Amino acid sequence: MASLAGMLLTRGYRVTGSDTAAYPPMSDQLLAMGIAIMEPYSAANLEPHPDLVVVGNAISRGNVELERVLDERIAMTSLAAMIHDEFLPGRESLVVCGTHGKTTTTSMLAWIYETANRKDAKWKPSFLIGGVAENFGTSFHVEGRTGPFILEGDEYDTAFFDKGPKFLHYFPDAAILTHVEFDHADIYADLAAVKTAFKRMVNLIPQRGRLVAFDGSENVTECCAKAFCKVERYGFEKNSHWRVTNLHQQGSLTSWTLEREGVEFARLRLPMAGEHNALNATAAAALAGGQRVSVAAIVEALATFKSVKRRLEVRAEIAGVTVIDDFAHHPTAIRETLRALRAAYAGRRLWAVLEPRSNTLRRNVFERELVESLALADAVVLGQVFKSEAIPVNERLEPEGVICGLKAWGIPAVLCANADAIVEEISPRLKSGDVVAILSNGGFGGIYEKLPAALRARM
Repeated sequence: MASLAGMLLTRGYRVTGSDTAAYPPMSDQLLAMGIAIMEPYSAANLEPHPDLVVVGNAISRGNVELERVLDERIAMTSLAAMIHDEFLPGRESLVVCGTHGKTTTTSMLAWIYETANRKDAKWKPSFLIGGVAENFGTSFHVEGRTGPFILEGDEYDTAFFDKGPKFLHYFPDAAILTHVEFDHADIYADLAAVKTAFKRMVNLIPQRGRLVAFDGSENVTECCAKAFCKVERYGFEKNSHWRVTNLHQQGSLTSWTLEREGVEFARLRLPMAGEHNALNATAAAALAGGQRVSVAAIVEALATFKSVKRRLEVRAEIAGVTVIDDFAHHPTAIRETLRALRAAYAGRRLWAVLEPRSNTLRRNVFERELVESLALADAVVLGQVFKSEAIPVNERLEPEGVICGLKAWGIPAVLCANADAIVEEISPRLKSGDVVAILSNGGFGGIYEKLPAALRARM
C-alpha cells in the first residue's frame, strides 16, 4: 500500500493514508515522499472527501474509516485493481509468484532490467516490490506509460470485497513460480486451496508467454501441468531448461554456473549467502534471459545486487556481535535463513530470536516444522504469539510446546513475554563473535533498536 501511494503520487494524485501503527522501512519511505501517515484510523481522516479510496487487504468491516466509506458510498477499489487499471495497460507484465522468495527475486529481476537499461533504454523497468530494494532505495518505480512492468505477485487475498489473490489482477505475459507450500492459514483452508490459486495464475499466462518454474517441488509441477504457455523449469535437475551446476558458497559470496538446455549460459556470482538466494537469482536470470536481456547485463546485475531491506539485513555490529533482521513468515523461510547464516558466518554462535507473527506462524499447523527449522540455531529465544487472542485456542501455536521441542533436540531455548524481556534476557549473554538473527514480519516491539542500544550501553 505504501508503494502504491508513491506510484500514485508520481502520477500527480494527492495521496493520504491511515494505519494503526506504521513501522520502518515503509513508514520511512512514505515520510520521505511527503505522504503523512494518519494514526490511528478515524472517520475524520477522510476529510477532505477523497475521490477514491484504495482499501488494503488488512481492512475489514468494523474499521471506522471503511464504515464511513460504505455509508457515504465513496468510490473504492483495491490495490491490485488499481495497479491493473492505472499502470498495466499497454505494458508487458512480468510477475514473480511463489510462497517464498518473491520479494528478493522481484528485486533481482528489476535490477537486471535496470542494468540492461544502461546500454539500451528499451529495458527501462517500472516495478512494484513488497519491500525496499537496496539497489534502488525504494520499493517501486514508474517509468512513463510504456515498457516492462515487474510485479511481485502476492497470493494473499485482495480486499474484504475481493477474496481472490492479488496476482489474478496482473495478467502476466511471463511469470516466475518459485515455490508452492501451505501458507496464509487465515485465508486458505489447506494446501489444495493454495495450489488452486497458483493454478489460476498459471492459467492467465497467454500461449505466447513463458513460465519459469522451480524444478524441486512436486507442488510446483502440479500447478504447471496444464499451462498453455511454454514452461521452463529451473534448479538442480539434469533435464531442467535452466540448470544450476558447480554451486559454491564462501562466506557471503555464492557462485555457480547456469546452463540453458545443457549449454553454459553464464557464470554467476552473487554477494549473498544461501542456496535459496542462488535459486532466486537463477529464476530472475532465466526470465530475463528468455526475454532477450543480455547475458552481460544479467551477470553484472547479480554481481552488484545489494539485497532487500529485512532480508538477511545486518542492522548492527557492536562489540563483535552481529544483529541481523530477516522477514521470517514460515518455517521453510526460517530454515533457509538460518542455513544461509550458517554458511555466511561459519564457526560463530548463532542465536535465533523469533516472534510468531504471521498468520501461519501464529497457528499450530507447522509446530513440528518450526521446531526443526529453529533447531539449526545454537540458541533460541521465542517471543509470545502476536495477538494470540485473535486465533482460536484449538488452532493457536503454543510457544511452550516449541520450547519443549527444541530442548528435546538439545537446543537451549527460552520464552520471553515481550521485546524488552528478550533484550534483558540475552544482552548480558551475548559475546564477541555471536550472530543474532531476529525473525519477524513486523515491528517486534522495537527490538531492532532496543537490542543494539543495550549492547552499546554495556560497552
